[in-house]
Amino acid sequence: MSRACELTGKAVISGNNVSHANNKTRRRFLPNLCDVTLMSEALGQSYRLRVSANALRSVEHRGGLDAFLLKAKSNELSQRARLLKKQIVKKIAEQATA
Repeated sequence: MSRACELTGKAVISGNNVSHANNKTRRRFLPNLCDVTLMSEALGQSYRLRVSANALRSVEHRGGLDAFLLKAKSNELSQRARLLKKQIVKKIAEQATA
């Protein structure tokens, strides 16, 4: 399992540990990932996703998973999230025509 957020694409980055003597050694900065279950109102189902704490705040701020995915860029999303976004768009289009 990769250490990347499924919604924002936030992943591991690398940098340096810098000591008091200014010695530099490589280190990794890991994202704060949480396993959460988010509810899709359009589809009426819940989905388990691995998202960063920052993305979870963004989902809550935008008003839920559906609103977040509709506004998000597809190239930032994981393959699963892209598929979910496609299903939500299709379902909303069906409801608009019916």
